[in-house]
Amino acid sequence: MQEITQIRKLSAWIFIIPLVAINLCLFISVNYSLFENTFFSVDQIGRSGFTIPYLDGSLSISRASRTFPQYLIFKPAMFVTSVLLILYWSKNNKLINLINNTKGKNYKFKIYGILSAIFLLIHCILLGVEFDAKILKLLRRVILLSFIIFEIIAQSLLVFELYKLKEKIQKLFNEKILKLKILLVSILVIVALFSIPLLINSGNIHFKHGLEWNYFVGVITFYLLTSLFWKKNSTT
Repeated sequence: MQEITQIRKLSAWIFIIPLVAINLCLFISVNYSLFENTFFSVDQIGRSGFTIPYLDGSLSISRASRTFPQYLIFKPAMFVTSVLLILYWSKNNKLINLINNTKGKNYKFKIYGILSAIFLLIHCILLGVEFDAKILKLLRRVILLSFIIFEIIAQSLLVFELYKLKEKIQKLFNEKILKLKILLVSILVIVALFSIPLLINSGNIHFKHGLEWNYFVGVITFYLLTSLFWKKNSTT
């Protein structure tokens, strides 16, 4: 059906765009010397020695992306991703309505999914803006945390909804991918719960940065799996 084709395409872009954006920002941070004496000279804050933050946690996504010229890549990419996320959750809501023979019902995954996209958009807008007040800095962290929480809730609810409908849609999807989606969401939830005690402490900087990079990739991998979940010849 048309909705499945649209969801597959949206999912692929939601995975590709942010993944390319954060790693391109990382490349610029590590290879800042390539841009010396050019208009795109990298801001001092955004410069880094050689690092693989997925392993050593020496650099945060924020530091790698919030200064010039990296924000020219990161901000538009996150803005586009936010819009695609809103479309993605809306299309999934419409698809579940079609499968269930219901009209106009807004499932909880759509509500949480759109909220996560809105928080990502707000975070994107505020990224790089310097705040003097501690309360505003705290607000920015709360917004980022809200994006993550609502995103995980939305993903969990959608997977649960699809699992309930697996008998109805068994000819339309790959059951192995559904199991992988369930495993991925379970890991994201467990990691989040066990990481909270470490995250609320002031130390563990390298751990926090490494978790940030890997967790972000984990979250968007959900969309890669979605693009593989529905069969290309899915019809009704």
